[in-house]
Amino acid sequence: MSHQGVTALTEPCTPTIQELQAARQVYESIEPRDLFYRVATELVDLALRGAISLSVAESLAVLLQTWNKAFYRYRPFDNAHFFEIERLITTYQPVLSKFRKRTIESFGNQDEVVVKTVFKAFEEVLGPVGAAKCLHLLAPRFFPLWDRAIAKAYGVPLGRKGSNADRYCTFLRITKEQIEALGGEQVIGRNPLKAIDEYNYCRYTKGWI
Repeated sequence: MSHQGVTALTEPCTPTIQELQAARQVYESIEPRDLFYRVATELVDLALRGAISLSVAESLAVLLQTWNKAFYRYRPFDNAHFFEIERLITTYQPVLSKFRKRTIESFGNQDEVVVKTVFKAFEEVLGPVGAAKCLHLLAPRFFPLWDRAIAKAYGVPLGRKGSNADRYCTFLRITKEQIEALGGEQVIGRNPLKAIDEYNYCRYTKGWI
């Protein structure tokens, strides 16, 4: 599969509903960090609605410092970095609020330029994995999650920071096709992007299944 100059060299088969359910059981039994995802999801939602004193950037930081620890091994999460995250949110909040109301199944060619622009901006600050995590929290049914192992398994291995927007769009398209093949959220029974990420993480990142 090729989109905008990026070719997916290997394209994983769409998991079955049964495989998603099995991955969920494994994920819940082994991976304790799911708690931080659920907390961050709730905090971001509350912050966007102005229902708590925490800002959106502060809410995102909960997940970044637990799910993206490798990125911060040699980079301080200091005030300067935090202000960069706040700047991103302020700059792109109008477009992100629109994506938050949409699902990945509505993604089309007309969205590619905007998605690439937003992803590149977030990637410059957070790296390609952190960018996907933040964007997913801000629009959890539109932006898929990935990491380096998952991207490689999908045939779009990550390059240097700031160069992965095309790859992310290709990954987004493949994920959209997987969800459509599964019948969407009504059949999957919960957020399809989280379900597929758990499967990808268990299979490609950890090798648990």
